[in-house]
Amino acid sequence: MALFFHIDVNSAYLSWTAVRRLAEGDSEDLRLIPSAVGGNREKRHGIILAKSPLAKACGVRTGEPVAAALKKCPGLVLVPPDFELYDQNSRAFMDILRRFSPQVEQFSIDEAFMDMTGMQLLYQDPVTAAVQIRDTIYSELGFTVNVGISVNRLLAKMASDFEKPGKIHTLFPEEICEKMWPLPIGELYMAGHSAEAVLTGLGIRTIGDLARSSPATIRAHLKKHGETLWKYANGQDDGQLFSQKTKDKEIGNSTTIPYDVESADTAKNILLSLCETVATRLRHESLRAACVSVRITDYNFVSRTHQKLLPVTTNVTSELFCAVSALFDEMWDGTPIRLLGVQTSRLTKDAYRQYNLFDREKFDKQEKLDSCIDEIRRRFGEDSIKRASFINNKTYHMIGGISKNKRR
Repeated sequence: MALFFHIDVNSAYLSWTAVRRLAEGDSEDLRLIPSAVGGNREKRHGIILAKSPLAKACGVRTGEPVAAALKKCPGLVLVPPDFELYDQNSRAFMDILRRFSPQVEQFSIDEAFMDMTGMQLLYQDPVTAAVQIRDTIYSELGFTVNVGISVNRLLAKMASDFEKPGKIHTLFPEEICEKMWPLPIGELYMAGHSAEAVLTGLGIRTIGDLARSSPATIRAHLKKHGETLWKYANGQDDGQLFSQKTKDKEIGNSTTIPYDVESADTAKNILLSLCETVATRLRHESLRAACVSVRITDYNFVSRTHQKLLPVTTNVTSELFCAVSALFDEMWDGTPIRLLGVQTSRLTKDAYRQYNLFDREKFDKQEKLDSCIDEIRRRFGEDSIKRASFINNKTYHMIGGISKNKRR
């Protein structure tokens, strides 16, 4: 029988900041007071990236504007984000997981799946193994995690979202009726607010209601996304959103947006900007990608990813954006967006490209155009040339976390 763990750091950004401050002699644990990571208290701008349990009790939500959070909780302690610290803790977290299983799939900076299939001879039972993992992380790194256990990644992830912090939960197929079906429909993975509103309008208020509904009816109202939600409600992992990443190097970029993106055109403009930096980095390192994925995090901080294999390897910006745009159309359900990301994988230095009868001239022109743009930006700066769609646009034409020296 297959066995998967989903390990999720509890309030990762806040926990990692709290652990560092305690190590530096701070007597106050951010996790035990109303506190949050993100934004600027004096200027009252930015968004909340993570909050403590007491801040949550005051109504503070991840992804909401700092100004709104301060109205709910005037005594809120705000600390600035430190992405270098988060990266260090994430790497240490993943290193510990790999001690327990060679099959670790990082899903985001603060969560991962572990394929524990066939590990029964090493551990007394799954819960005992999960306890060892949780306790090792806490004793060595000082922060807590939740562990979800099941026969597939979907159910393991659902289980890890049960009671927090520092808890271990199972969600095996025989437990779905008792543990998952009574939950509100909004608790189902990938059930965003737009989908929730449609389902509620159909009289579907719990995950169990959806599981017992006609899949044809759900598809009629939510199309392919509705079919996916119906499968998830019945504990079926379709493998698309939790596919195992290759061991190859990956190049990607993401950005947290300071406002709710509710328009597909705006979202695609941001994705184009991300494709600019990702494709530039690929060309800088003489690499081509065979696989691309898109990540969406909505204003409730629910994340989802979707990937596809490309018909040919590429580092051409327009080709990459075409694939990214199609992925976005397939997965976005209309829920307001706060983060977008583009990731490329299965990278190769092989310059071989299989042409068809119609695309050779088009590709050659695109490749030469990108090379010219790279050279202009190298000589005169990245702002010296930009696409017309970014003129008089509040979206910067090369956003994301890639340092400028890696774009040249």
